[in-house]
Amino acid sequence: MVDDEPAILDTLSRFLRFVGYDVRTAATAHEALAAARDFLPELILLDVMLPDGDGFEVMHRLRQDGLPQAVVFLTARDTRKDLVRGLTSGGDDYITKPFGLDEVAARIQAVLRRTRPRAGTDPVLRVADLELDSATYTVHRAGTAIDLSPTEFRLLRYLMLHRGRVVPRAQLLDHVWSYDFNGDDTVVATYISYLRRKIDSLGPALIHTQRGVGYSIREPR
Repeated sequence: MVDDEPAILDTLSRFLRFVGYDVRTAATAHEALAAARDFLPELILLDVMLPDGDGFEVMHRLRQDGLPQAVVFLTARDTRKDLVRGLTSGGDDYITKPFGLDEVAARIQAVLRRTRPRAGTDPVLRVADLELDSATYTVHRAGTAIDLSPTEFRLLRYLMLHRGRVVPRAQLLDHVWSYDFNGDDTVVATYISYLRRKIDSLGPALIHTQRGVGYSIREPR
């Protein structure tokens, strides 16, 4: 957990330990990067406004290091622009202050349910020559490794779990981001375009748009 307000850091970290989480804390961007690289947490609860930088940059640095931890932003910056930036930059959820302790714990649980591999399921999904391995967090097409952000990976995995079916945009928002954007699905279209540039550039198109409905992934005709 990263926050430069001592009272919030102390209260929330105590609560999260009480409900069963192993927690490390940091109050600056520098401390956050060092702690994340050493502790390798499953999830980072990250304030946006820090005394020596901002949470968006911290997340970007961690992604550059290849650390795929889930990130939940916790911030007083509550404009729609900040929210969209936080989620389209790779964040898994965005909680604005003030908040309830139970709400934070519930949102953390929801993110971890989406990002942890499910026990007893085959970690490898395939569509044509595209292969996604949830256990090793890797994606290949025709033997070529594809570097995806955590959000891109979750979106692709969800489409592959529903291969051959058109998945509505609202359903993608609910299961990949767990946030409805009050009907604004721009973030879905943005990430679909990211996936197309990385995946469909390596062979016949696999990702398709059903205008006015949603998206699907299927074998080439």
